[in-house]
Amino acid sequence: MGQSVFIPRELDANEPRVAASPETVKRLAGLGFEVIVEKGAGLGSRITDQDFAAAGGTIGTAGDAKKADVVLKVRRPTDAELKGYKSGAAVIAIMDPYGNDAALAAMAKAGITAFSMEFMPRITRAQVMDVLSSQANLAGYQAVIDAACEYDRALPMMMTAAGTVPAAKTFIMGVGVAGLQAIATARRLGAVVTATDVRPAVKEQVQSLGAKFLAVEDEEFKAAETAGGYAKEMSKEYQAKQAALTAEHIAKQDIVITTALIPGRPAPKLVSSAMVASMKPGSVIVDLAVERGGNVEGAVPGKVVTTENGVKIVGHLNVPGRVAASASLLYAKNLYAFLETMVDKATKTLAIKRDDELVKATMLTDAGQVVHPNFAKAAGERTEPAAIPAKTMVADAAPKKAAAKKPAAAKSASSKSKGTA
Repeated sequence: MGQSVFIPRELDANEPRVAASPETVKRLAGLGFEVIVEKGAGLGSRITDQDFAAAGGTIGTAGDAKKADVVLKVRRPTDAELKGYKSGAAVIAIMDPYGNDAALAAMAKAGITAFSMEFMPRITRAQVMDVLSSQANLAGYQAVIDAACEYDRALPMMMTAAGTVPAAKTFIMGVGVAGLQAIATARRLGAVVTATDVRPAVKEQVQSLGAKFLAVEDEEFKAAETAGGYAKEMSKEYQAKQAALTAEHIAKQDIVITTALIPGRPAPKLVSSAMVASMKPGSVIVDLAVERGGNVEGAVPGKVVTTENGVKIVGHLNVPGRVAASASLLYAKNLYAFLETMVDKATKTLAIKRDDELVKATMLTDAGQVVHPNFAKAAGERTEPAAIPAKTMVADAAPKKAAAKKPAAAKSASSKSKGTA
């Protein structure tokens, strides 16, 4: 009997995405796997059981996880789910491991081989597997749509016989994948867009999308990017200059979207309560980093907060999941592309090559142990670092140049996401 892949229904009520699509189910079957999809797993993404069945999948129950050799998920498995997996099963998901050492230890104890998709190295062969980029792209798009809904005014300039409607001024803070898509979407909707980031390399990208770049461009700014393409934490002197420039600019904006995340760290604070207080009534701020502590003072995870001066701070969770039908299709392709590299085409069986750079970068647990070097002490005590109160811009996703390996990132994609990541 061949090996099997199980696609569960996500237990989190706030997670409508699914880890497979009819296309990937068909392709998984072509690799030689029996594909079992839990009943109702795709309904939140507009994929019916009939769609999966027509693609060659079998509709099953949560209990079918016990016989699965591979489990494809969106979110890290819960303790209850782990009890239903067989020892030695490969489980691939967005694991969000930082600060979740107990969960890592539980996966190791369960004997599963766990892979974290957000740790995929940013190299050429892994581009199709880059879940951070696929999900952050959609998060950036959705952030603009959410902002437009809350703004309740027209975004483009409109000249009519009754008068002129001014274009909305939109400011994007952090120009990674999510930020670039937010710029592009806001421009398509007719907004006047500015953006900022400490990485000098993104200035050209911002301008190519028709937006204006805003930053203190001194000598420190010119050296503000790591070899991996992420932003460095800036000096206090630079932070003060950037904060002054940003504060003056934010006071004039109608919409602000923040996307800044630092790999493995809580999100940096970019927008202070004083900056929020300086904005006009009816202005909107969308915080895409709210699940990692937030870039904006006053942002509340899962809520839209209206301040005393009438500014709305949007803190939606799982922003890619707000466009689940699209997010699931992209995520399913990320998973399939990765799993395909671990399949022996001759025997049509799972054959994990533990010396492969993709495996080494993403494997969290194996043979009862936490094996990823970033979490080798997961079974012991670990304290997550404190939030960075810097008023400095950082990247949320893809660097300009590919590197052999990327720094481990926790996203909600969007981020992004989460990941988002």
